[in-house]
Amino acid sequence: MSYGKGNNKKRPSTDKPKSGVKKTSAAGKSTIKKDDKKTGFPRPKPALDKKPKAPKKPANPDEIRLNKYIANSGVCSRRDADIYIQSGNVKVNGEVVTEMGYKVQLNDVVNFDGSLITPEKKEYVLLNKPKGFTTSKEEDINSNNVLDLVRGATRAKLQAVGRMDKTTTGLLLFTNDTDMIRKFTIPNQRSSKVYQVSLDKNLKYEDLEKIAGGLTIDGHRVYVEEVSYIEDQPKSEIGIKMKTSNVKVVRSIFEHFKYDVLKVDRVVFAGLTKKNLPRGNWRFLTEQEIINLRNI
Repeated sequence: MSYGKGNNKKRPSTDKPKSGVKKTSAAGKSTIKKDDKKTGFPRPKPALDKKPKAPKKPANPDEIRLNKYIANSGVCSRRDADIYIQSGNVKVNGEVVTEMGYKVQLNDVVNFDGSLITPEKKEYVLLNKPKGFTTSKEEDINSNNVLDLVRGATRAKLQAVGRMDKTTTGLLLFTNDTDMIRKFTIPNQRSSKVYQVSLDKNLKYEDLEKIAGGLTIDGHRVYVEEVSYIEDQPKSEIGIKMKTSNVKVVRSIFEHFKYDVLKVDRVVFAGLTKKNLPRGNWRFLTEQEIINLRNI
């Protein structure tokens, strides 16, 4: 029979079952919907009642993991600290601790590889000191203290490395690293410092040669690495390179030869310079500079 155009009789349905309708197998079992096959997503499962999690125990603000305590002291990273702990090189209150995750109190005594450490992060600040500030409160009660210039740098308790009177200018290092302070203030220094000295008159060449050869002042032998006139400056402007960080020694050299020292400016300290550091300003040392100081 023809089912052409204009015929109102219904055509017998030969369409396949629409998507989403379950098929039944010969065994009478239902199969997965076609829609599920297309999307690949399983049917949603009914929500199960989950047991409430136990509340976390509040952390004790006075406790800190031992490896973090060590890392905060600046001696090594937390990962390296774990190695030292496992190796038995760390003591807490006199007892060796090898347990990972061990926590200590901030007032505990921690000994790392033979040295006493504190959890305070080591900070290193370099100042280009101006006139009128001193490192000693006892020197002049009316003078300002250099710590006022770096007070906003960090909360750490900084100390100046060496002394400077109120008339001396130039580079001055601050840190809370007691080992670093000791290293650069002991008499037998290994690092060089360069000072620019302004005198009241021209330095005689014969006196310059005597200074270069070393001299004895008050029974102490003073060694000078280099001394020279500063290029394109009057012969009263002198550059002197020494290992001492004691500015009084620098002054005493020229006073020994009857010169009045008008100004002393430290322009180099253990490889650190005043580059991009205007007078009265400070900056933090870079990681490489810190490494260099430790390796001196």
